[in-house]
Amino acid sequence: MKFLNWLLIVVLLTWCGAGTVFASEIEISSDGKPIVYFGVIPRYNPMVMYRNYQPIMDYLTEKTSYHFELKLSRNYTEAVDFLRTGVTQIASLGDVTFVEAYKSFGAIPILKPLNVHLQPFYRSIIILPEDSPVEGLSDLRGKKFAFGSPHSTSGNLIPRHHLYTHGITLFDLGGYENLESHDAVVKAVLKGKADAGAVKDVVAQRYLKHGLRFLDSSDRIPSVPIVVRKETSAKLVKEIKQALLAIDASDQDMIDRMKNWDPEFRYGFTEATIDDYRQIIEIMDGISEGCGVRCH
Repeated sequence: MKFLNWLLIVVLLTWCGAGTVFASEIEISSDGKPIVYFGVIPRYNPMVMYRNYQPIMDYLTEKTSYHFELKLSRNYTEAVDFLRTGVTQIASLGDVTFVEAYKSFGAIPILKPLNVHLQPFYRSIIILPEDSPVEGLSDLRGKKFAFGSPHSTSGNLIPRHHLYTHGITLFDLGGYENLESHDAVVKAVLKGKADAGAVKDVVAQRYLKHGLRFLDSSDRIPSVPIVVRKETSAKLVKEIKQALLAIDASDQDMIDRMKNWDPEFRYGFTEATIDDYRQIIEIMDGISEGCGVRCH
């Protein structure tokens, strides 16, 4: 019996490819495939997260020799910890959380999504209620501002940097608060709890018809990376890249299939490298006390 157990472990290790972390961590799904847990930072509330990302798990399960399961986290830090400890083998992180993971344990970016213009960029949008009297960034002095999580790129790091480069520091605001998700920022603005806020462009567009107005946008930000651990199986990485790089955003069948995918993932992918995120690293390194603490 012991021999058979060890034989099974060897077979699984060989089949999964070099780099699998521990044999004891391998789980097999009912379809006979090894289970891969795919983490995602909490960009929205859990219901929206499941709705937007589960179809992508189904696609990867269909197109690879692995069974993908979505692993939601309660906050940005937990998403990084899941990847660090091997609870997840792969994750869709934000630029800031990726840099944190890269510096902490050598996480590797493998892919990044394309936007509607088939470019690997997105922007942070400063939003207001549509009836706000604010006309320019300078008018935000003395106003209450809602940022995203301290670990959010488009909700925190980039808008704070953007305001700073336009002469507005946190001390010039009438108050500010970090909220846990982009949805929470939008709701704070719409309900009058904040005079303005900052969210990712795809979120801003989704809520535009609900009473928002766009005040300003950041420069282009490298799109959010899909990240793996250094120890992740080379075979797994290869199959994920093949499946996602094969997406043709002009194919009608694929367009129909991706209608329920997260808006950021509906236009295909391109390969990612650490060099794509040097700008983010430089901005973070330039903030001596940490963006979540003081930020300029």
